[in-house]
Amino acid sequence: MSEHIEPLRGMNDVLPDEAPWWNRLESVTREVFSTYGYREIRVPLLERTQLFKRAIGEHTDIVEKEMFSFEDRDGQSLALRPEATASIVRAAISNGLLHNQKHRLFTIGPMFRGERPQKGRYRQFYQVDAEAFGYSGPEVDAELILMTARMWQLLGISRVRLEINSLGTAEARARYRDLLREYFRGHYSQLDADSQRRLEGNPLRILDSKNADMAQLIAAAPLLTDHLDDESTAHFERLKKLLESGGVAYTVNPRLVRGLDYYSRTVFEWVTDALGSQNAVCSGGRYDGLVTQLGGEATPAIGWAMGMERVILLMQELGCQVPVEQPDVYVVMAGESALARGLQLAESIRTAAPGLKIETDLGGGSFKAQFKRADKSGAHVAVVLGDDEVARGEASVKPLRGGEQTTVSFDALAAHLVAMISK
Repeated sequence: MSEHIEPLRGMNDVLPDEAPWWNRLESVTREVFSTYGYREIRVPLLERTQLFKRAIGEHTDIVEKEMFSFEDRDGQSLALRPEATASIVRAAISNGLLHNQKHRLFTIGPMFRGERPQKGRYRQFYQVDAEAFGYSGPEVDAELILMTARMWQLLGISRVRLEINSLGTAEARARYRDLLREYFRGHYSQLDADSQRRLEGNPLRILDSKNADMAQLIAAAPLLTDHLDDESTAHFERLKKLLESGGVAYTVNPRLVRGLDYYSRTVFEWVTDALGSQNAVCSGGRYDGLVTQLGGEATPAIGWAMGMERVILLMQELGCQVPVEQPDVYVVMAGESALARGLQLAESIRTAAPGLKIETDLGGGSFKAQFKRADKSGAHVAVVLGDDEVARGEASVKPLRGGEQTTVSFDALAAHLVAMISK
């Protein structure tokens, strides 16, 4: 026997028993997106590496350390998408979606980063991503946050809290970056190697450091909120009022800067204390300059990304309920003519009663063995066919959770099953 092939590190399989959690999360997010007027967009897994370098930033961990990039046979540098926003902006520009138009868009799918795999954090991971283009006011910022709050409610998720901040305009942020660079230069010897490397390129990333030895130094750094321009301050104050009127509690976190270079003004994170160090479950913010940065016309924009693995872990940790995927009807068949007629009969029931979930037993064996499988499937009802039943044009219908067995003609079977299941 040949040696079996192991999966790649950080590339996880989603097994059938786990799939209901994924289906529940995806169905709720799709339902909410529909009620808020968001339409689906699907973008490629593979893009030009330059797209992410220009959008995310040369001095981010994603570009410097984590991105899966390679040269194709023509010498082009390509990358598996590490996030969806840059791809959606590229698609909107490429397809002329942004000229005097407003769009609310979402996508769901896999992203790729060469991180050290750990619980809830993988090299292939899945995100739900929402983006809004053409809206400049804080109202859309508030609506995106309210939308996530509704998702938590429908999923049954508690123990999440909202942190918000403002990064100001690109100009205000540049001035703050210079101030921050000057501050950290004065304490250069206290910076770790990563922070020393980030100092000249993107000193705001130092504020994200998890190095406990630098916590006091970072805590004493100048605050961005003390250096906002007037317009950004007004935008942020309006956002806070909108969240308060919408009943969403929040905390202003002046150290929240987000890890991607394209953000400006509003940034936010939903965090939890239920998953240990991996506490962020949904993050986002404004990126009003990104469209022009990638070659499009100036367009205000905002979005967020939700890590599906972490949200599912949170749902499981909190004991949220998901529908169990099991058949309504299990068809038991014994005998050559019963097997052929049973498959045909199952198809006719699916046509007549499309809401019923029907599983046919194709494992063979005795009635006793098949009934064991029927019971294990979780089905409510078994339809039993032998060669004698086929000859009479009728089936035995046996409730699997208590009740009397009956005999029903083939013609009346679909309606009979619907009546039984709907009780």
